[in-house]
Amino acid sequence: MSTSRRQFLRGIGGTTLALPWLESLASAGDRQQPNAPAIRMAHFYVPIGVVRRGFFPGEANDVIPKGNLGNVMKSLGKQDPNQSVRPLEDLTPTMKPLENLKQHINLITGMDRTFQQGTDVHAQCASCYLSSAKAFTIEGSAWPLDRTLDQIVADEVAKTTPFRTLEFSCNSHRDNKESIYFDNISWYGTGHLAPSIRDPRTMYRRLFSNQEISRYRDITSLVLEDARSMQRDLGKADRDKFSEYFESIRAIETQMNRLEGMKAELSTVDFEEPTEAYMPRGDYIRLMGDLMVTALQTGLTNVATFMVGPERWDTPYMFDGLFDKPRSHHQMSHNQTKMIDDLLKVDEFHMQQFAYLAEKMQSIEESDGSTLLDNTLFTYGSGLGDGSTHQYNDLPIITAGGGSRLKSGLHINMPEGTPLANLWLTQAKLMGLSIDEFADSTGQIHEILA
Repeated sequence: MSTSRRQFLRGIGGTTLALPWLESLASAGDRQQPNAPAIRMAHFYVPIGVVRRGFFPGEANDVIPKGNLGNVMKSLGKQDPNQSVRPLEDLTPTMKPLENLKQHINLITGMDRTFQQGTDVHAQCASCYLSSAKAFTIEGSAWPLDRTLDQIVADEVAKTTPFRTLEFSCNSHRDNKESIYFDNISWYGTGHLAPSIRDPRTMYRRLFSNQEISRYRDITSLVLEDARSMQRDLGKADRDKFSEYFESIRAIETQMNRLEGMKAELSTVDFEEPTEAYMPRGDYIRLMGDLMVTALQTGLTNVATFMVGPERWDTPYMFDGLFDKPRSHHQMSHNQTKMIDDLLKVDEFHMQQFAYLAEKMQSIEESDGSTLLDNTLFTYGSGLGDGSTHQYNDLPIITAGGGSRLKSGLHINMPEGTPLANLWLTQAKLMGLSIDEFADSTGQIHEILA
């Protein structure tokens, strides 16, 4: 049976289930020489920066001064102001969740994002993170906001995928506290938002349904008969892979149903905060992340953005196991001297979610024996270097994956003032684009290229 890398099972109600590459379903020629897996790109955005002394090497013993930190715009740490490349050895407390992935990641420090004076720092953090346009060059915008990296890359690599890009947001609140510039990192162009999806059920239906199927509870039940029929045509290795994948989809459904049931129960209780504030935060982020990984694995898209939370959104969240009541990340960041320990916990919590997704990608085998992580440029980053000082230089950036295309296991400290757009240019070229510059870039980051 000849098939493309992306195969679908179909059930009643317009339901489809995309499948990963299975050798048994490939043509004889493909089995002998399987097509090279597509290279993907995914960005994991963390709002409000990080606590520097927990994230950056050499800053663990820094004492944060008391009083108003609003004017402290430069690094307080001990970062090398010159270029240096060294092995990534002992991980800092915030990076500890990446211990099992150390050989697959790079820590890149010293990079700055474009900042346009006279406008809101937080709005620029999110909206301009993947844009990095030169300041005061964009007409009709208060921010240096242009077409973002993911959309530009998708122009080249999304010609055969059902979805050009997918935009995920883990902001479950509906209070619209801030404008769209605080809650989105993907833009078709200046003033033209690529809207993110916040609800897991909405994303699930977008990925797996051609028609409205709200009267059905889950997709795996709808395609189960076709799935059992197909399994008879698979070899043992593919049967195992198929069962593993099928169970992962079932686990997504189970988790989604559980969270929806919990939300319904919470809605009957009189809380000071919205119901969403009491939902388990980690479960929600990982559920959205599982959907993103599935979309990348099955070729539904090759480009995704994942915003783990909004900028400057004072509506609180319940961070699983960290605090006994919902807390506002933004409010904590402006009281860092008193809440340093709590903020460090939030930073580690976000890194745990990034590590979970990277490890899941690493566990998924592709057609040529490589892993999904090998074939994905997966980047952790923020538009602020420190949430309390609002510094937009020396950003916290980690790259994961890339396989043989990239060197890994390194701490690469760039010269002071290196534009973040240099990394975006490097990634764009790795994704196959023939461009010599991106936004305010001054060149590629050759230190990470294999």
